[in-house]
Parts: sequence; structure tokens; C-alpha cells
Amino acid sequence: MAGLRERKKQRTRRALIEAALRLFAEKGYADTTLAEIAAGAEVSTRTFFSYFNGKEDLVFHDAEGRVERALELLAGRRPGESVVALLLRLIDEGFEQARESGELVTFEEAELRMRLIMTEPALQGRALLLLYDSQLRLARALHEVCPDELDELEAAAAVGALFGAVKLAVMTHLCGDRSLQRIQVIARRAAGIALEGLRTLETRAVARIHAGPPGMAS
Repeated sequence: MAGLRERKKQRTRRALIEAALRLFAEKGYADTTLAEIAAGAEVSTRTFFSYFNGKEDLVFHDAEGRVERALELLAGRRPGESVVALLLRLIDEGFEQARESGELVTFEEAELRMRLIMTEPALQGRALLLLYDSQLRLARALHEVCPDELDELEAAAAVGALFGAVKLAVMTHLCGDRSLQRIQVIARRAAGIALEGLRTLETRAVARIHAGPPGMAS
């Protein structure tokens, strides 16, 4: 359990995020100043810079944490766990960890962040950079834990297909049924569709493993 000081820091960080998103919704991203965000969280501008480098960081406040948790999950692949099962667990446990930690964003926050990213050029560039960086890191990690099943190209294709499908499915569903359970169902279904082709690669990988090195007598 986090100590008193750590809990206070978490509350301050969350207050800054909530103040920023509220102001972005009311005034617009470009017209909101760092001083206004700090005042909205009842802290100084100097304190703001103890938590964030700028406004962009507030929109993508959970990006690095989610990638780190995903990397930890991949590194902890269970004995005998298939690639498809591992990646589906990555989606499921991502929801569970966010729910348990209290970091799961509201639907309103998700919609606002999506709207900001779609309309602000600076945020579009940051979003693309984070997308490519996170997927490259995850693809490398997946290849490292599944070297016999996937080569580097296959791992990259699997990660790209998985997260592209899940993100697009969730984005298109934000304006529909707004229950978390339904969103998770949508994400898992999209993941299943994206990973269907991976089952073929798994079958081929198993065949290669049983066949042994090239030229080996059967």
C-alpha cells in the first residue's frame, strides 16, 4: 500500500489531469495556459513542472504506464501459454489492472482526449510517435518471449494487427453502449478477429519445432 506522501502525490497528479481536461473542454487546448491548469488544481506552476513537462503530457498521462505493464506481462509468459492466449490475456489484464489501480479513464475523458488528438496538430504528432514507439517495444518483447513461434516480422505484424483492431473498435464504440463491460467485450472480440491469422503461424511454428533443424533426419 502506498504511503501518505505517495498518496498525496497521486492526488495532486490526478488533480492536475482533471483540471487540464476540464479546461481543455471549456476553453480549448490552445487557449488553456499552464498557470490556469495549476490554479485549477490549487498548486503552483512550479509544482506543475514537478509532475509534467507540458500540456501534451496531460493528454497522454497514462501512455507510458500502460506500455510498462504490457511489457511486464509479456515478460511473464506462463509455461505452455500459446502466443494467441498470451496476447488475449494482455488485453484482458490491461482492463483489470486499470480498474484495480483506479486509473481507468471515464468515457467522457476518453471522448475528449480522442477529440483533442483528432483536432490538434501537436497532439496528432505526439500520438503517432507514442503509437509507433509503444508498438515497436511490444513487438520486440513479444519476439523475445516467443522466439520459436514468431520471427521479428511476424511479431511486429501480430502487435500491429492486435492494437490497431482493438483501438479502432473501441474508438468507434465510445458513442454507443457506455458500459465498461461492453467495451471490454468489444475489445476482446476485435482482438480475437485480429489474431485469427496468428493461429496459422502457431500451427506452422509447432510443425517446425517438431521437425527439428533443417536437414535433420526424421
